[in-house]
Amino acid sequence: MNLTVQPRTDTMSAAVVTGPGKVRIETLPLPQPSPRQVRIRLEGCGVCASNLVPWAGPDWMRFPTEPGALGHEGWGIIDAVGEDVHGFRVGDRVAALSYHAYATHDIADQTAIAPLPAALAGQPFPGEPLGCAFNIFRRSAIRPGETVAIIGIGFLGILLTELASAAGARVIAISRRLSSLASAERAGASEVIAMDDHWRIIEKVKELTEGRLCDCVIEAVGKQWPLDLAGELTKERGRLVIAGYHQDGPRQINMQLWNWRGLDVINAHERDPAVYMRGIHEAIEATVAGRLSPFRLYTHRFPLEQLGAALDMTRDRPDGFVKALVIYHE
Repeated sequence: MNLTVQPRTDTMSAAVVTGPGKVRIETLPLPQPSPRQVRIRLEGCGVCASNLVPWAGPDWMRFPTEPGALGHEGWGIIDAVGEDVHGFRVGDRVAALSYHAYATHDIADQTAIAPLPAALAGQPFPGEPLGCAFNIFRRSAIRPGETVAIIGIGFLGILLTELASAAGARVIAISRRLSSLASAERAGASEVIAMDDHWRIIEKVKELTEGRLCDCVIEAVGKQWPLDLAGELTKERGRLVIAGYHQDGPRQINMQLWNWRGLDVINAHERDPAVYMRGIHEAIEATVAGRLSPFRLYTHRFPLEQLGAALDMTRDRPDGFVKALVIYHE
């Protein structure tokens, strides 16, 4: 007698980081949504560079992580709803602001999900980083005719280049990788500069701006040298926008320079979930309208079982890499 084994539908798979550079996949019972929550059968999750310091195992990191933890760029299909959920139902496709998305399922509050319209069917949509780009752009207050330098041309830097260029700004893109500079040019950058020598870059920007320097400089790396460089490239009474996530230790700044030039220093990081969601909704609208083109930036895809490889690639950034996605269901 032939027996067909049916796949279990009451369990989920989730990644657990067990130590520096080590991950295992666990099978767990499906979580149940509480009131005003939904459960999402995730299609995938973007890999964020903010994961890299925890992945390296700093002293403050505690292992093992909670199942699915570190993943916060998920999207998928609602497959269960709790009580008092309004405006969403089973089967809706959404981008989620949830925090255990390195898993096949996650729980999100109904205020932390955004519906994905039919125009995005079949397309990956890691809402959180796309929303971050819009929130940073808003905080940067870029106006037509301004000169904007963007230091660090990864996924975020390319999106900001596209947004700033579309707003009528002249964008100078600065990156250490030639493939990133090519991506910046495709996104609308007027000039690109290889990030190799500190003083050469400063002199080049002076040359490009007839000595005026930049109205706005966005630092999107999260390291000491790019922060130093950003201050040097910002004109008197200009705006220095810190978009990089400086999570690996204290920073020193040239306060004399910042004081003398009277810089407006903007830490463009949000912690209010409502602001996060506003950015995600804006990103969805802009993508549907064709004003944002993120799909070409998803350069590498991995199954959940290869999350470690996805994190390593995000760390090492080989030529041509922009962003990795971990894919569960399509």
